[in-house]
Order: sequence, then structure tokens, then C-alpha cells
Amino acid sequence: MNFKLLIQYDGTDFHGWQTQDGLRTVQGELMRVLSLLDDREVMVHGSGRTDAGVHAEGQVASVQLQREITADKLRNAINGNLARDVRVLFTEIAPDDFHARYSAVSKTYVYRLVHGPVMSPFWTRFAHHETRPLDLQRVRECARIFIGEHDWTGFSAAQSDAESRVRRITQLDIDDGWDGRGLCHLVELTITANGFLRYMVRSIVGTLLAVGRGEIATETVACAIREGDRKLVGATAPACGLTLQRVQYD
Repeated sequence: MNFKLLIQYDGTDFHGWQTQDGLRTVQGELMRVLSLLDDREVMVHGSGRTDAGVHAEGQVASVQLQREITADKLRNAINGNLARDVRVLFTEIAPDDFHARYSAVSKTYVYRLVHGPVMSPFWTRFAHHETRPLDLQRVRECARIFIGEHDWTGFSAAQSDAESRVRRITQLDIDDGWDGRGLCHLVELTITANGFLRYMVRSIVGTLLAVGRGEIATETVACAIREGDRKLVGATAPACGLTLQRVQYD
């Protein structure tokens, strides 16, 4: 049977999603547990590869199992063998042709930052701390030029196995307000696209923050998108602030 899993994890203590020899990864933990349950080595396919330190509120995975088991019993069996920083929230039987990565039509990430002199301990693991002044109006104005289909060479890792670096961004919103839990000014940058390259979201966020601090002009960002010049973009934002929020399917 083919199962679809909805997963959440605190990525702080993981070396990303993808399995790596000798390192703790989300995919590796799920494969370890599911291989025990199915009494054979199984492969777990994720919707995407989150990097070390990146979190997920809505990661999706698919796995083919030989064992006959209900979706609820599978969820409970998996969670009973995982550490508390990763949980399968929902499981369901999926069509045989469902694949967590190849069936996805878009993904949404949110980048969170605490803007102010003090970082709440409630956000330390899940947000970036920015103490410098930020002109959020400039950030919002610059964000508009990222919407659309572009080659994102200038905003991705130099080494990539992607066949194409062209992606279509359909949403890039900047919301901010008072967070009652952390008693702080919380800024959230939400971005949706039909796919992302490695470091793409964090590079876009780092560039927008540099614009908000007055370090980079919007015209320079437009040139970086057009020419694919990494030297024109801002520093890549830290992984701790990034969360895979949801994955959309038809």
C-alpha cells in the first residue's frame, strides 16, 4: 500500500531531510522506523529536501509498505519509535501513483524573524533575530519584483543537480505585528512557488532584509534577478528562521 504522511519537525538538531551516512536526518529517522515496521528496507520520499536547521509544519512524504496496516495504526507505530522533535500528524492511504515530490504542484515556506533588541526564548529555535532598523515598506515594494517566472541562478547554491533553475514564484507576502507569546515584534515572509532551489528562499530573504536596512537598492536586486549575479544579492539568511509551511497537490 502507498501511504501519504504529513510530518512536522523541529529541524534544529537534524542535518536536514536527506539521508547522510553517520548523521541524523529526518528521512533517515523515518526510514529506520518504517524499515523495522515493514521488516525490510523501505524508501521514504519527501516533497523536498529541507536543509540542516530548517523546520517543517507541513512536510509531506510517501512510502510503499508491504505490511497491511490501517493509517491510524501506522501513524501511532511510527511516532512511538521517533524522538519528540519529529512527528507524523496524519497518515492516509494514497493512490499507487502518488509521489510526495513529483505529485506536488507548489510549496509554501515562511521565514520568521524577531525584530527588536531582545530575542524571546520561545522563538530562539524557530526565528532569526534582527536587531537593526528595518524599513518594511521598502521590503514590501522590493518583494513585488520577485513575483513571476525567472531563472534563480543568482539566488541559489552554486552547486546544484537541478536540470533547470527556472521557477515561478506566485506569492511573496510580508506580514508583521506584535506577538503575544514572545512579547516581540514578529515579521513573517511567506513565499509560494512551483519549486525551490537549494538556499533560494534564504537568499531571497537575506536580500530583502539587506534592502530593508538600506544596504542594497531595489534596482540592484532587479539586476541580480535578470543577470543571475550572486555578487549582487544579500547574505543568505540563517536556517533557523525558515519553515516549510505546506505543500499543495491537485
